[in-house]
Amino acid sequence: MNFDFSDREKAFFSQVNDAMIDYAGSRDLESGDLSTIHGHLDGALSRLGPMGYLKLGISAEGQAVSGSLAMMAAMETLSGVSASIFLSVEMAARFFGRILTLWDLKEDKKALLKRLTDGGLIGAVALSESAMNVENEPLATVGVRDGSRIAVSGAKGYVVNGPVADWYAVVGCLDGRVVAFLIEKTAPGLTLTGRIATMGYNGVAICGLELDAVRVPQSRVIGPFETRHWLDTLKMWENQILIVAALGMMNRSFETARDFAKTHHSGGKPVIAYQEVGFKLSEMLTLYQTAQLYAYRAAWMADDDPKAAGVMTLCAKVFCTEAAETVAGKALQVLSGDGYRSGSAAEQAYRCAKYGQIAGISSEIARVKIGDAALGRL
Repeated sequence: MNFDFSDREKAFFSQVNDAMIDYAGSRDLESGDLSTIHGHLDGALSRLGPMGYLKLGISAEGQAVSGSLAMMAAMETLSGVSASIFLSVEMAARFFGRILTLWDLKEDKKALLKRLTDGGLIGAVALSESAMNVENEPLATVGVRDGSRIAVSGAKGYVVNGPVADWYAVVGCLDGRVVAFLIEKTAPGLTLTGRIATMGYNGVAICGLELDAVRVPQSRVIGPFETRHWLDTLKMWENQILIVAALGMMNRSFETARDFAKTHHSGGKPVIAYQEVGFKLSEMLTLYQTAQLYAYRAAWMADDDPKAAGVMTLCAKVFCTEAAETVAGKALQVLSGDGYRSGSAAEQAYRCAKYGQIAGISSEIARVKIGDAALGRL
């Protein structure tokens, strides 16, 4: 394993960081109504598109490419700036874009991918249904053939970017096999439920979808695929995003607590001079750097050993998302009253961290799968 990055890659990471810090400026990227959130996401995509960030993992021809390690490092750079912008951008481009790479209609795929990677299109993936994952419930969204079109009916919950998306990749079944239906936001029969109020990620627009015989041309059906393998791939892509989101939370929490401890005084001396605070900071940094190595190993395996990457990604997700909550909690202790006030990076991370443990494959289900793999059952 080699986790070194070239000078060119490091320069790119710095470019992403500088551009997004400049864009964030005095903006509150962690809250807002739908119009504000839409504007923030449009602005971020328009910055990231020209520099090539949105093309990471996708070639100009629309085929998935290697380079997962560098992609994860670039993603961590964005995650360190804003939790909400990161989740919105990754679901809008990376997750939706990777599904588009599997589309057989080459010319239409190329045109849609160009809009997406240039930053001119917002995508959303409707995967889960009543719960936040599809592990314990069958896909109930079904397409029925109706002449040259497919009538898609069902309901989806917790669709990130749902209220602001231009296109949706709706995962469901057709002829008993799993597919993704590409549906425009203006499609008759498609209804968006109200925005879901969440305890964290208040700068992200999340809603449900209701589909009542939405007519989809056969040409806009991606698949069919072997059900278990493809759903596992989709969940791995989603889990990679959640892993990097956790890294960003830990980084912001640690830096906020460290800077506070250096600049604030208690009892006539800097907060950092107290041994208990030093211990907390050391534990936070240890967890963050261990989580980072875990995440990068999983990314490296995605290219080097794809068969084993699934379980390693689950291991990384469990560790990183749970460590994010722990690090954020310790940061709040160091920040004391300042941490309890709404709006600090640590407070936002503490509220966002639980999402990573529930979404994708939940920590509980992931542990079962990791155990099955250890026993040779997978």
